[in-house]
Amino acid sequence: MLCMKGLLNKDYDIAIVGAGMVGLTIANLFRNTSLHIALIDRNESLLTLPAIKEKSPRFDPRVSALSMASRNILEELGVWSNIMDERLCGYLNMRVWDADGTGEINFSASDLNQVELGTIVENSVLIKALTNALIGGSNIDFLFPHSVVELIETNDNVELKMATDICIKAKLVIAADGSNSKIRELAGFSVKEWDYDHHAIVTTVETREAHQKIALQRFIETGPLAFLPLLTDAEDKEQNYCSIVWSVIPERAEELMELDDKEFCEELNSSIEFSRGNIQDCEKRYCFPLKQRHALEYVKGKIVLAGDAAHSIHPLAGQGVNLGLLDARALASEINLGLGAGRKISDPIVLNRYQRKRKGHNLSMMWLMEGFKHLFAEQSLPVRWLRNIGMNGVDNFPIAKNYLARRAMGLDA
Repeated sequence: MLCMKGLLNKDYDIAIVGAGMVGLTIANLFRNTSLHIALIDRNESLLTLPAIKEKSPRFDPRVSALSMASRNILEELGVWSNIMDERLCGYLNMRVWDADGTGEINFSASDLNQVELGTIVENSVLIKALTNALIGGSNIDFLFPHSVVELIETNDNVELKMATDICIKAKLVIAADGSNSKIRELAGFSVKEWDYDHHAIVTTVETREAHQKIALQRFIETGPLAFLPLLTDAEDKEQNYCSIVWSVIPERAEELMELDDKEFCEELNSSIEFSRGNIQDCEKRYCFPLKQRHALEYVKGKIVLAGDAAHSIHPLAGQGVNLGLLDARALASEINLGLGAGRKISDPIVLNRYQRKRKGHNLSMMWLMEGFKHLFAEQSLPVRWLRNIGMNGVDNFPIAKNYLARRAMGLDA
């Protein structure tokens, strides 16, 4: 037994470990229900976030390209209006092209009868909106800053002990604590993992030419480079800020991180073929290694994985957070359906329905991204020729192109 006398010894229906975008979304999906929820995170700053209307003069270097499916989830939770009040940028078109040839695909929202292809939102804006929606709720306890160091599953619940010696019990534990999930490790989930041999460099750049709400992605031999449009506010007429995500082999990442800002902007200009005119300036750069992980099972007893704790994916199509939000919706839906049918909250039938609903979709997207990575990394002349022929063929075949776009937007999930 972990929960000894003298510790908190509080009982919950659900303990959600990890208050990132996925964990917060799950908590919001159970907001104002009869369930007693513990939201656990080691970051205390979440409770001291500024009001949603206190805008930062700088952009967050980490952004998410939210699909229409993700937007629908956030609208249903009532948080989308707060995100709109802060800062976002819907993009209408996306241009994807091969650096080693003439292959190109152009996606358009109008071709799909949609208002936009997706929305670029700073991670900090999304987290603030989701957190503020929870504050004042009667059924959620914020356990910040606490990190789980031990867990034990009993017949009735899971006992969680924190580094601070606080201990709680929960009928179900949801691990939403990221790709290096401590809960996944403590519970002994088996994980398949491999290194992408890529590092991602992220920053914000100021461009001479307006982005016109068009996202760019160029596949280069050393890795894909994406320009994601940003707006300072709804009235931004200049439209000259972009978030970049540059995935490159480690040696190239080291070279790029050692450059000064002027040299880095020059490399960016060349690598994106001056598609935004001269890049005027860039913010501080951040670099992190990319790994792919996938838990062989999402459910083990009374513990369930969601988001990056269950699967992490290459950022080249921006699908990581979207898959996580779909996990959140599916998990909450199955739990609520199970409770409505009189089943226990940790009933394996209920949890395995969630796994069946999400595992296949997540794997298919992961393998698709893996295939793209290898396809564009291959530099032999026959493959390059076929690759460019294929891209132009898809661009001229609306049914295939729109199918790919709908998958990326989550409209067929």
